[in-house]
Amino acid sequence: MLKMFKTFGGYIEIPQVEKDCWINVSAPTQEEIARLSDEFNIPPDIVQDILDADERPRVEFDDEWQLVILRVPITSPDNGVPYFTVPLGIFIAPGFTVTICSVPNEVLPFEQPSLYRENRQQVSDVLNFILKLFLRSSNTYLRYLKQINQQTNLIEQDLEKSIRNKELNKLLKMEKCLVYFITSLKANELILVKLRSSRKYNINEINGDLLEDAIIENKQALDMAQIYSDIQSGMMDAFASVISNNLNVVMKQLTMISIVLMIPTLIASLYGMNVPNHFENVNWAFPAVIGISGTMSFLGVLLFRRRKWF
Repeated sequence: MLKMFKTFGGYIEIPQVEKDCWINVSAPTQEEIARLSDEFNIPPDIVQDILDADERPRVEFDDEWQLVILRVPITSPDNGVPYFTVPLGIFIAPGFTVTICSVPNEVLPFEQPSLYRENRQQVSDVLNFILKLFLRSSNTYLRYLKQINQQTNLIEQDLEKSIRNKELNKLLKMEKCLVYFITSLKANELILVKLRSSRKYNINEINGDLLEDAIIENKQALDMAQIYSDIQSGMMDAFASVISNNLNVVMKQLTMISIVLMIPTLIASLYGMNVPNHFENVNWAFPAVIGISGTMSFLGVLLFRRRKWF
């Protein structure tokens, strides 16, 4: 999917390239990938790097172009891990800017790519556009972290009474999400530091404030992810012991039930033997045996409950 806009705001879509336009590419097809190389002169290796799911964030400067890659969070419930990160590339050339991402994302939603369509805020220059992407990415990280925390709390409630590994596996997936987030946020932080110290961009007062906001939001998201990760690491060890303890409790209860059921079985076996037992000709022998069995079982239950075994 490829769309071209007259400005960075993404308000006016245009059919062909114009000066200072913005081209947003999301989940490109092979034809669109070829078009990026042929029509827009983007080096093929740059496009492949951006589309590589494991590509690290970085900044590159060339005589004719500039490249900034950051990692943005996405949701994928069908991928096994509900949240992970992918690269988002910003290719800056004379006359146009291209953003490329291998999958649809909420940082630059393809249906509504403008960063601030609701507020009608102007994106003044390329650096302003890049910083707003970083800021929006950090806010998306924060929102997803809150969702991860809510899901973790629900899993905890199930784990307290669970004897299965299903809930523990869910918690492990949440931990993997946090590892992805922490790694990506640390790399994004390095890119922001490079942009602040780079001489390629003239950082004015507006962009300076925006850069500081982006660094603060990224740092907050990183701190939250690390805190949640530390909590979950200790929690997984604790709940692994809880599951083992819950299983021991179940086995203990089953053992107590087996002992209680063994009492009437023993009495019935003794009086059912084919030997004289002085009850052969007694009419009330069967009710007596049943009564003795029930009484002994009831006393066994009382004994176990008094010792808090049951």
